[in-house]
Amino acid sequence: MLLDSVLSSIDSGNCIDTIYLDFAKAFDKVPRQRLLYKLQSYGITRSLLQWIAAWLIGRKQRVHIARAESQWTDVTSGVPQGSVLGPLLFLLFINDLGIDIHKSTTVLKFADDTKLFGICNNESDYIKLQEDVSKLESWALAWQMKFKVDKCTVMHIGSGNKKCSYQLGISVLESTDIQKYLRIWKSNDLKFEFHTLEAYKKANKMLGMIKRTVVHKDKCKKKLRFRHELTANGTSRTAQITKM
Repeated sequence: MLLDSVLSSIDSGNCIDTIYLDFAKAFDKVPRQRLLYKLQSYGITRSLLQWIAAWLIGRKQRVHIARAESQWTDVTSGVPQGSVLGPLLFLLFINDLGIDIHKSTTVLKFADDTKLFGICNNESDYIKLQEDVSKLESWALAWQMKFKVDKCTVMHIGSGNKKCSYQLGISVLESTDIQKYLRIWKSNDLKFEFHTLEAYKKANKMLGMIKRTVVHKDKCKKKLRFRHELTANGTSRTAQITKM
């Protein structure tokens, strides 16, 4: 959606400013009573709401290093990470983030990553986008969340972009030409050369690790070839290779 919208705007001769926002310790900071209040407003009530409350409240944690253990302490906020329900509850909690922004601005939310973008051809466009950034900050303060300013950036896209500065609170957001979002590196020229190069480097590192650590390289290569042939030739080879 983002790439299609940006490309369409650029083809029409517009400039785009994209602001990447990152919540500080997002899953750990969710205030539980406010989360339950929101769930109730969505129509989740009675036994289901009580079950979720019982699942969230009353949790404890401690640190265990070697044979040393800390005292148990209450976990007073957040949704459990690594659970199926945790991310869903977090998305429900931030569901109304950005509902009052200008129509010319778009908000994309995925887990704790939030992206805000819009056309920025002139000062009026810039003012609207800055107002929307401030609205998101006000939402975070009202719901006891916080953006990690040093991880929030702005990317200016378009050859005629004036590269305006945006503020989050009293801090000016850092401008960037390359940004990683949802495991993909994006650049302000809308090309994927940097992402491809990073993938190539990562693959080379993995091959280097295999070369350094695998003792019987010839045997390993033979098995890898077998697996490749298995994929190409079908299941008849599966039994043969499994028995090996």
